[in-house]
Amino acid sequence: MVYKAVDLFRKPPAMRSQIALFPNVKLARMIRAALAIAGLSIGVVLAAAPLSAAMAQAQGVAKPAPAAAPQAVPGFWDPRRRPDRPDLSRLTVIRFLTETDYPPFNFTGPDGNPAGFNVDLARLICEEIKVTCTVQMRRFETLLDAISSNRGDAIIASLAVTPQLRARLDFSDPYYRAPARFVSRRDAVMPEVRPEYLEGKKVGAIAGSSHEAYLKAMFTDAELHSYPNDDALRLALRRGEVDFIFGDAISLAFWINGTDSGECCAFSGGPFVESRYFGEGIGIAVRKGNDLLRQSLNWALFRLWEKGRYTDLWLRYFSVSPF
Repeated sequence: MVYKAVDLFRKPPAMRSQIALFPNVKLARMIRAALAIAGLSIGVVLAAAPLSAAMAQAQGVAKPAPAAAPQAVPGFWDPRRRPDRPDLSRLTVIRFLTETDYPPFNFTGPDGNPAGFNVDLARLICEEIKVTCTVQMRRFETLLDAISSNRGDAIIASLAVTPQLRARLDFSDPYYRAPARFVSRRDAVMPEVRPEYLEGKKVGAIAGSSHEAYLKAMFTDAELHSYPNDDALRLALRRGEVDFIFGDAISLAFWINGTDSGECCAFSGGPFVESRYFGEGIGIAVRKGNDLLRQSLNWALFRLWEKGRYTDLWLRYFSVSPF
């Protein structure tokens, strides 16, 4: 196993993200992103910053960035429940683990170093705690073994909190969630989507996904069409074979804003956040019993949100709100 470890205090290159199709052909990743919701609360409404030039270059976006528009920034922290400050002097180093290929959250930058939303959030956490940190990039399927064998201290790799993982790891408070949303062609956008509104409508979803299961349970009068992957699903919408598609809002937001969509489509209705289908949220994993690190991460995440630094980071990566 070859991996790269970098000092997170190193001045980062320009913020990069990728407007790209998520690798849903890897079913485990698709499920991980889909099962990532619990009790969404919407935070303040701010003006969205345009995507950086580096983000556009990652997907070959030639069109200019869209004009800034108000968007909702998710808020996952309650100002009335401020975490106590732990004894941060007992922390000497945090070795973060992340995966190699899950843009825009984790990916290898042009300089060969780790990049992405998770990496930049780890950097901010380390600055807040004032501790030396490193990040190691590994294949996703090796992360649990790496932390179990003490080759890292914390996994920040868009890891969904599930009962199965809670049996093996402890988690920080959720720092983002991946809601489910409907997408339609731009000439058929609906401000609100209810089961009765989609009666007789053709709705596409990924076969075997939690999104398909949700449609089968809740939208019983819609005509469900299943597709093997995101490419086929989105192409069906562009061709008019279905009226709506239903899936992971974060990956759909990047598709809508990228060149692959051909500016065909937009979100219809708001986010769906039922935890029974879409999980508890995304947290930072630590070894069982490492309460000092878990509490320190919670304290730092709250402070970053309170100072507005989390919001700034979110808007730099997500110019089209998944919410």
